[in-house]
Amino acid sequence: MKPVCPFVKIPRPDDSNASKKPSENSTKYHVEHESKVKKEVNDSASVSPKCPMGYDSQTFKLGPLSCMVCQALLFDTSKCVPCLHVFCKACISRFEDCPLCGADIVKIEPDDNLQGVVDRFIEGHARIKRSVNLDKGEEATENNKPVIYEDVSLERGSFLVQQAMRAFRAQNLESAKSRLSLCAEDIRSQIEKVGNTSELCSQLGAVLGMLGDCCRAMGDSSSAVTYFEESVEFLSKLPKDDLEITHTLSVSLNKIGDLKYHGGDLQAARSYYFQSLNVRRDVVKNNSNVSSQVLDVAVSLAKVADVDKSLGDEKSASDGFQEAINLLESLTLKSEASGLEQVVTLSAISSRLP
Repeated sequence: MKPVCPFVKIPRPDDSNASKKPSENSTKYHVEHESKVKKEVNDSASVSPKCPMGYDSQTFKLGPLSCMVCQALLFDTSKCVPCLHVFCKACISRFEDCPLCGADIVKIEPDDNLQGVVDRFIEGHARIKRSVNLDKGEEATENNKPVIYEDVSLERGSFLVQQAMRAFRAQNLESAKSRLSLCAEDIRSQIEKVGNTSELCSQLGAVLGMLGDCCRAMGDSSSAVTYFEESVEFLSKLPKDDLEITHTLSVSLNKIGDLKYHGGDLQAARSYYFQSLNVRRDVVKNNSNVSSQVLDVAVSLAKVADVDKSLGDEKSASDGFQEAINLLESLTLKSEASGLEQVVTLSAISSRLP
């Protein structure tokens, strides 16, 4: 699948013709191009263009609309004075000298014009709006001749998520939150049109979980809990036979539990940890030979036991920790990486035993 990009231009003549006279190249190209256009007008076309600027979910390169610090699309674009190099405001605010040229930064000014270009680029590139026949994937032209479009909904979402993750890794949290919010908004609009399909619920659940991570990193625990709870709501609607979905669901439950725990609400924390434990136990019933799933159960047991210990229920805590240890000891070390993870987890749980 390739994203349908509004910035695709007409291809240039073949480079192999460069050695010929300009007039010959021009004449031949125009004849070939006119023939090609006529053919596309008369027949149905399969549309799978690629953005010439490199902005798509398959490959990515830094371009004129990118911040050189976070390597994502510019957000809250600001320019350094006097060198006039542009960056995201959150990124450049950490520097006293320009990261590109080394010039002293006298002041930072907003660049609303360039930010407007970036915003329009996102609207056109990642949020293409069109009416598509869901059964045939067709859109009628003025002459009632169908143009076949590839399904690019996931690709557009991948583009926004890619930009968000780049910004998140660089601690440009507002940028990450903004891109993820756009992605969530688009998925919600799709759900309104076609209903709660497994694919859309899975996508929205994952994006809402990432929004929760952004809010938690920004110190907004209340919003983080709201996003995680909504993520759980959508992921709970899906079949429990998909290991990735159930893992994401259990992680969201654990993250809510973590926020409640650090907020001092131990009973609520235990409730969410226990829900996560039940999800993971159900998965292990049919996947007892998958070590990662058994490891997840052990971690959840330890979380519940840790809360029990804080609540003063030493017996339940001891039983929970011991069950987690027994599970870890039953695992076969299949690789150096997984073995190290198991040893570290076992050591951490053992240290929590009363």
